[in-house]
This record gives sequence, C-alpha cells and structure tokens, in this order.
Amino acid sequence: MSPEEWTYLVVLLISIPIGFLFKKAGPGLKRWGAAAVGLGLTLFTCGPHTLHSLVTILGTWALIQAQPCSCHALALAWTFSYLLFFRALSLLGLPTPTPFTNAVQLLLTLKLVSLASEVQDLHVAQRKEMASGFSKEPPLGLLPDVPSLMETLSYSYCYVGIMTGPFFRYRTYLDWLEQPFPGAVPSLRPLLRRAWPAPLFGLLFLLSSHLFPLEAVREDAFYARPLPARLFYMVPVFFAFRMRFYVAWIAAECGCIAAGFGAYPVAAKARAGGGPTLQCPPPSSPEMAASLEYDYEAIRNIDCSNTDFCVRVREGMRYWNMTVQWWLAQYIYKSAPARSYVLRSAWTMLLSAYWHGLHPGYYLSFLTIPLCLAAERQLESALRWRLGPGGQKAWDWAHWFLKMRAYDYMCMGFVLLSLRDTLRYWASVYFCIHVLALAALGLGLALGRGGPGRRKSGAPAPSPASGKLREE
Repeated sequence: MSPEEWTYLVVLLISIPIGFLFKKAGPGLKRWGAAAVGLGLTLFTCGPHTLHSLVTILGTWALIQAQPCSCHALALAWTFSYLLFFRALSLLGLPTPTPFTNAVQLLLTLKLVSLASEVQDLHVAQRKEMASGFSKEPPLGLLPDVPSLMETLSYSYCYVGIMTGPFFRYRTYLDWLEQPFPGAVPSLRPLLRRAWPAPLFGLLFLLSSHLFPLEAVREDAFYARPLPARLFYMVPVFFAFRMRFYVAWIAAECGCIAAGFGAYPVAAKARAGGGPTLQCPPPSSPEMAASLEYDYEAIRNIDCSNTDFCVRVREGMRYWNMTVQWWLAQYIYKSAPARSYVLRSAWTMLLSAYWHGLHPGYYLSFLTIPLCLAAERQLESALRWRLGPGGQKAWDWAHWFLKMRAYDYMCMGFVLLSLRDTLRYWASVYFCIHVLALAALGLGLALGRGGPGRRKSGAPAPSPASGKLREE
C-alpha cells in the first residue's frame, strides 16, 4: 500500500468513531461540527490546494443565485470546466494538487451539480404553484428553500464521504440534520453486519497485489510470457482492484452508518444516491421511531456479491460505485444528446472518463463499455430466447464468465492509465474482448431480434439485478 492509501484508510477509520459522536447531536452541531471536521481533513491533506474546492463552491453558489431556473446546466458546465483547469495546472506552471485534492474535487463536483439540480427543481415547483394559484403538497425530495452560502459550504465540506464517497444529495444531508429521534435509529448492528467482510477483502487485496503486481505488466519481460499467462494476468489484477475498492467503500459506508447518515425506514424504499422513492411520514414519538425498520440503502456504494456474480455487463455497472452510478444516470444519461441506448451509454461513459481524469486509459476502458453493452443486448435478444431452459442456464453461465473477462480487460486500461501501456497489453492479448464483442454484435445483427413469441418462450429468468433495473 502506498502512503496515500494508508492516509485514505486512516481517514475512513477515524470517521467511524466520529460518526457515533455526531449521531445524537442536534441539527446545529451536526451541520457545523461535521463541516469543521471535513474542512480540517481537507486542510490537513490538501493544504493550500483547498482553495480549489472553495473556488468551485463559490462559483456554483453564484450561479445558483443568479440563474436558479437554469442553474443545473450552468453548474455542470462550471464544475466540469474547472476540472479541466484543475488537471492542467502542471502544464500552466502552477503547483500540482495532491491526490487528496483530486479526490475532494471529484466528490465536490457531484455534490454541487446535484445541489444546483435540486434548487432548479424547487424553483420550477414554486413557479408552477404561483401559476396555478393554490398550494400543493411538495413533491418527494423537494428542498424547503434555497440553501444560503454558509449552508452550501457546510454541505460541501461535510466530512461524510468527503474523499471516497458515497455521494449524497443535499436533501439526504438535510434529512440527517433533521432526523427525528436519532437515538432510535440503529447503528452498531448494521455497522457490524456491513463491516464483517472488509478484513477478508483487505487480506485478499494484499495477497493478490503482492503475488501479481501491476508493475510487472509495464516490464518488457512480461511480454515474453506465453499468451495464456498474459491473458490470465488481468484476472488477478482486476481481483485486487475490486478488493481494494470493496474495503474502501465498505469502510466509507460504515462511517455513514455510525452517524445514522442515510438511514430511512425500509418502507421509504431508498435508492443509492437518490434517497427515498416513497413518501414515509416521520415518526411522532421515540417509541414509534424505535418500532420502524431502517436501512442504509441511500448511502450504499457497493454490492459486492452482485458485482461479482450478476450475469450482464449492464447489471455489473449498476452494483459498482452505486451512488455515482445514480448520479450519472440522473444527470448525464437522461440528458444525453441522443435517444439510442448505446449512444446515451457512450455519452455517459465519455463524461465519466473525463470526470475520473485525463489519462487515456480511462477513455479506452470506459468507451469499450458501450460496445460490450450493444453486443450483449443484441446477441441475447437474438439468440437466448431460442434456447430451452437448460440452454438458457448454460447461456447465463457463459455470459457471466465473459462479463467478468470483459471487466478484467477494461480494468487494465483503468489501472495502466497511459495510452502506450494499455494498448501494449491489449495488443499482447490480441484485443480479444474488442474482437469478441464485435463478433457477438455482428452475429446478433445477422440473427435478428427474434419472433413475436420471444418474450413468453425465452424471457430471461428474473433476478434481483434485473428487477432493480426495471425499477430504475
């Protein structure tokens, strides 16, 4: 582990006892105490580069005040433009920010774009109410009023998820501040249930990264190995990559759970990143609050089992970095300048790569995803329905195996980063996933999408993943 990784781990771990301290505090102490801790962590890890986050916040707040009816698009343009300036600092001869500054800036970008969207929704709702002449019950998740500058700063610097996520909306943050009877919200047991696999994942990360170091792929000697060895190597590299993020995101979720952050009654059917999807009246007494069943789905960032064992590439995306996936779907995918699913996905992946950074490996990896999505969608709709139950089960196993190999392959670009290293590795395995995806897409197009009885005779077996996709 690098010194930066140790720092991230320490920040994540200390957020857990801090969360227990804030859980039962009043709204004022929660707001300003959490902001003070977050700002302190930012100053400690980023130093003078904290100025970048402050400039981004002030610019977004000014746009919200000036153009509340169109501030979402303006905030998106402003924050993404600032990311370009932020990453070009070394080219301009200015001090290069620390990796921690980059992490803070990434999460802050998501939060400020979401805040601007929430303010715009409030402005639109107020205009509709004024036009109709009578008051209606506010829609689910609507803000009570436009946040002030200090309230915007407190949300932006809240220590919860400040470097690693999860992302959360301003409405979710307000619900935490105004949480009725927080002592009745369970924390310790949900935290222990969530945390128990993290030590195992950590050991697996240390073991796999030691036995299969990424740096080996950058050495000339690696490419003298036989093809099966080169093909296999991407499997443990992606395994170590997953284990590393599993530990980080589980620890981040535990920090939220300790503070009762993102806790909603199960009846509210909260969604990762988005919060409640159903109206659920707040409890009127401590006894009523204690009788409710709660979950922390609003801040859930990773579903480890479904990430590893879901069948399709599309489903795998939804269970990885879940709160950010919600943000991408809500603010990028839905407003994409195309109607086609594949083109919308390509647009979303392009902006996701840009959000991650300017390294060519990000773009090579993320822009391979739309090809895989198109291939699996076309071939499944053309062929799977023709098979019997046993054939469909075998199909799903083969589909799962190829999905994992596709993610292994794309991960190499994500971790190697440079154009040369990524293309060198992919060329050494003959661009196998690209070739396979193109072949599957061509076969699917040749076979067509099937007959009118397809849905009855060959619909995919229901699964938790497909159910969630339909819901979203």
